[in-house]
Amino acid sequence: MSKLSKNAITVLEKRYLTRDENGNTTETPDELFKRVAKAVAQAEKVFKTKPKEIKEIEKTFYNTISNLDFLPNSPTLMNAGKPLGQLSACFVLPVGDSMDEIFETIKNTALIHKSGGGTGFSFSRLRPNSDIVMSTKGVSSGPVSFMEVFNAATEAIKQGGTRRGANMGCLRVDHPDILSFITCKKDLSKLTNFNISVLVTEKFMEAAKKGEDYDLINPRTGKVTGQLNASKVFDLIINMAWRSGEPGIIFIDRINRDNPTPNLGEIESTNPCGEQPLLPYEACNLGSINLANFVKKGKVDFDRLTETIKIAVRFLDDVIEVNKYPLDKIAEMCLGNRKIGLGLMGWADMLFQLEIPYDSVEACELAEKVMSHIQKVGHEASQELAKERGNFKFYEGSVFDGKCPMRNATVTTIAPTGTLSIIASCSGGVEPLFGIAYFKRVMDGTDLIEVNPYFEAVAKKRGFYSEELMQKISETGSVRGLEEVPTDVQAVFGTALDITPEWHIRMQAAFQKYTDNAVSKTVNFPETATQEEVREVFEKAYELGCKGTTIYRYGSREGVLMVKGKDDKKEEKTEEKPSTEKKTVRARPDRTCGTTERITTGCGNLYVTINEDEEGVCEIFTQLGKAGGCASSQLDSIGRLCSLALRSGVELSAIKKHLRGIRCPSPTWGKGGMVSSCADAIGIAIEHYIAMKSGQEDKIHTIEKNVNKQDAMIGACPDCGSPVSHESGCVVCHYCGFSKCS
Repeated sequence: MSKLSKNAITVLEKRYLTRDENGNTTETPDELFKRVAKAVAQAEKVFKTKPKEIKEIEKTFYNTISNLDFLPNSPTLMNAGKPLGQLSACFVLPVGDSMDEIFETIKNTALIHKSGGGTGFSFSRLRPNSDIVMSTKGVSSGPVSFMEVFNAATEAIKQGGTRRGANMGCLRVDHPDILSFITCKKDLSKLTNFNISVLVTEKFMEAAKKGEDYDLINPRTGKVTGQLNASKVFDLIINMAWRSGEPGIIFIDRINRDNPTPNLGEIESTNPCGEQPLLPYEACNLGSINLANFVKKGKVDFDRLTETIKIAVRFLDDVIEVNKYPLDKIAEMCLGNRKIGLGLMGWADMLFQLEIPYDSVEACELAEKVMSHIQKVGHEASQELAKERGNFKFYEGSVFDGKCPMRNATVTTIAPTGTLSIIASCSGGVEPLFGIAYFKRVMDGTDLIEVNPYFEAVAKKRGFYSEELMQKISETGSVRGLEEVPTDVQAVFGTALDITPEWHIRMQAAFQKYTDNAVSKTVNFPETATQEEVREVFEKAYELGCKGTTIYRYGSREGVLMVKGKDDKKEEKTEEKPSTEKKTVRARPDRTCGTTERITTGCGNLYVTINEDEEGVCEIFTQLGKAGGCASSQLDSIGRLCSLALRSGVELSAIKKHLRGIRCPSPTWGKGGMVSSCADAIGIAIEHYIAMKSGQEDKIHTIEKNVNKQDAMIGACPDCGSPVSHESGCVVCHYCGFSKCS
């Protein structure tokens, strides 16, 4: 077994290893790998494999996984060999146009989320808002209102589960409610359990190029109900994506052109991160090869890669056989089509070892070469399995019918690998790194600098390594532009924001060219990016053959992570110690006066009221724009404690100091800068109040921006408080394995 990093062990212990009823771990990482290998190899019994051969296959599976050459998706690692036995990561469920169908889907969603899966939906079948409901002679509330019902159900389910539910919501661009769908996440406190994507047709894209109108079609009647200008709708999609990263776009015609079983119906949605288009009731088992382990003497080791691909395809096909599906309909579709999704991780690490810049023609050419090899060998392995075990059940009428045998309707997918890449100690998916060196928060609350091992090795070998340089790099995350770092090294070690959006999308297109399903990737933009630049990427994605795209402009949604530098620590050291002198709490006066400020937070609009009497500031009230819930009760508690402190003689500035900079998983970007949490918003309101009372109104809309340029990092992990990053259409923590989309 390969030696696991400290981060890998932490993630395995927290999220994967078996526990007893008291929450204590009862297996080691090595025992986990053995459990998974043994459980999956049991599928070989179905195909009359001899017991001795099964033991050899089990050993091969174990070696491949424990050496971190290949890892299956998280549910397989978590559940294989356990009573739950649900091994699939992603599902798509249909949403029919009746109350019975809608709530049947919500019930099925609950069962899937309970078992650890994520779900994708198209709401395109639902009649539009204000359309007639024949059974009651009333009117429909439309797709967006029902998305809110799904969101609330997911919220309830995840409160009692061990894994967070995640959803993808899709709507066709020709649905009459498309404008309300595009803007449905303008208020970031709504639809928090959904990623959203517009299903864009080729007809729409061509109309947008020409500035022409296109038809809106009522799905209930199939009739045209109106028209919109395609370029203006495209402008709105671009504007919202520029503002918040959503919606993404999915080129649905292109996806259906590659649908391997069109005789079974059209694909209408994807999984939550967008890389897996699926028919209704389909699921997919994913796995990723760690490319960081396949470089030998400065070259890609294609021979060893070939053997690993064959093992991985067999493993994933066996997963389909031993999987315990949450619904009979899902079992029928999965056993009928046997879709697998073999992808990769460690792409940036491979490029580092080969000394190839991510943003180069050479890197894109290598991407095509590597992925075409995985595709070719993967299909050959599936064909060999078909000769042993038979074609997939729904083979007749498929694109393979009469051409070649095929065990699996699809073979390749490039998925996000948030926690898998931590276990394998490699870069995630096909993404570049988000920082060459960065601060990592450890258990005692201190920050340590963590440096990419490939960069550290090069720096030491070439003699420019120093602790001072690593400190300098950690404050920006990037080495480009640093005179201490040789220019060729700067080129090779580019980070997500060093690389221009055009190169991001060119890399995605290079991998998509040889991928059956789709490629999960985020195109990162700097904060200063314009809407026109977003438009160029969307258009380039369409032109280059991508099946969809997701963008994220730094600071546009969650803000950025506040990473401490030297000045912050110095300020902490000089902080005055609280006085031990006993304070007398004065009574609340009968009458006060003050001001109320509205501040936008990740939880919605927060109204902060600061009141004073003749003795000075005496109380703080807060009101969240949406009523009820844990957030409101916690804010009420903060307000009461602040008021108590003020009437006990604590200075308003001291309260401000302790509230400012507190981070939560849902920061946002407000007027003048980042609002990192509701507590931070109260601190901002106090800061503004102090400025106003001292006659410095010019400071009221100047929110401090003590932010390092590790700008692809956003927010704080809700589990461990470490940095989270926006990649592969999701938010992930590279320290404890938290994933918003898991």
